Amino acid sequence: MATTKTKDYYQVLGVPDSATADDIKKSYRKLAKKYHPDANPNDPQAADRFKEVGEAYSVLSDEQKRKHYDTMRKNPFANYGFGRGSSGGSAAGGPGAAGGQAGFHFEDLGDLGGLGDIFSSIFDRGGKRRRGGSAQSQRGRDVEYLVEIPFETASRGGKITITVPMTDDCAVCSGTGTAPGARQQPCAECKGTGTVTFGQGGFAVSRPCPACLGRGQVPTQRCNNCGGTGQVREQRQIVMTVPAGVDSGSRLRLTGQGEKAAAGAPSGDLLVTFKVQPHHFFKREGLDIHCTVPVNLAQALLGSRIRVRTVDGRKVALRIPAGTQTGTRFRIAGQGVEKGGRRGDQYVQVRIEVPDELTPEQQQLMREFATAANLKY
Repeated sequence: MATTKTKDYYQVLGVPDSATADDIKKSYRKLAKKYHPDANPNDPQAADRFKEVGEAYSVLSDEQKRKHYDTMRKNPFANYGFGRGSSGGSAAGGPGAAGGQAGFHFEDLGDLGGLGDIFSSIFDRGGKRRRGGSAQSQRGRDVEYLVEIPFETASRGGKITITVPMTDDCAVCSGTGTAPGARQQPCAECKGTGTVTFGQGGFAVSRPCPACLGRGQVPTQRCNNCGGTGQVREQRQIVMTVPAGVDSGSRLRLTGQGEKAAAGAPSGDLLVTFKVQPHHFFKREGLDIHCTVPVNLAQALLGSRIRVRTVDGRKVALRIPAGTQTGTRFRIAGQGVEKGGRRGDQYVQVRIEVPDELTPEQQQLMREFATAANLKY
C-alpha cells in the first residue's frame, strides 16, 4: 500500500509562490547539484531530497501544471488532476477523487522534454516498470568527461589513457546492497511495492520508494562497502584514440563506455570533450600551423638555410633569402593539421635578433659597414 505525504513544492524549492520561471530553474539546479546521489553516495536522505526537488520542479516548471497546482493549493477541493484519467479514486485518496483523476506520475512528464524519463531512469533501480517497458530495458547513464591533451596529440592524433570517475555495481554485494550472508525482506516503508505516493487534495505524485530505492526489498544487513546502495564510485581507466585534427571543444562519443545499466540492458556512452593545451612554439588557425623563428643579422642580410620543426616532430629545411626583413612569413606546404582528408600548411614568421652588446672590435666593423653601405647611425 502506498504511503501518502503532503508536500509544498514552493517550500521544497525554497522559493515564494510568486517566483518567476528563472527563479525556479536557478533554485532547482542549485538544489539538484547539492543533493545529487553521486555527490552523496552514502546519504539516503540526500537522495530522497533530490527526488523531492525533481518532483517539485517537474510541476512548477510547466506553466499549465503550475497553474493547476496553484489552484489546488488555494482550493484543495477543486476538481483538478495531473494524471491519466481513471474510473477509480485519486492516487492520493483525498478530495478531488470524484473527477476520476488518477494522480500525477513521472511517466506523465513526457511533454516536458523527457524529464519524466530522466527521473524514472535515475531512481528506478529495483525493477520498477515504466510506461512502455521495464527497468531492464533502460540503458545506463551517459557520462561527460573533459580531457586535456597535448597540442601535438590534437594535431596528429594518437592513443591516450584517461581515468574517469564512474558509478558501478558494488563488487562485494553484486549491486544488491545486501551484506554477505544477509537476506532481503519486504520494505516497511512501501510494503514491498517499491513505490510511495504523496499529495495534497486531488494532486498526487508517485515515485520510487527512497527507503528501498524502488526495489521493494531491503537487506536485513546493509553491505558495508556501498552502504546498502548497491553502487560505488570508482576510477575507471579507458584507453581511447584521439582523432587527428581535434580542437578545443571537439567532442567524441565512446559507445558503451558510460555507466552500467541493469542486467541485460546496454551501458551508457562516454562523451569526451577535448581541451587542447597551448604550445610554446606552435599556434593553430584552422588547419594551418603558425610559428616564429629567430634569425641573426647575418642570416637576414646574406641569406641562409635554416631547419624548422614541424608539428609531426620532424625538421624541414627553409631557405631565407638575402635581405629578409623581420616579420616576413614563409609557407611550408602540407605541414599543417590533417583532418578529414585535408591538410593545412605551416607558416614561419622570421624575427631578426640584434645583439644586445658589441665588443669594441665589432663596433668598429659595424661602423665600417655602415659607411660602406651609406647608412646613417
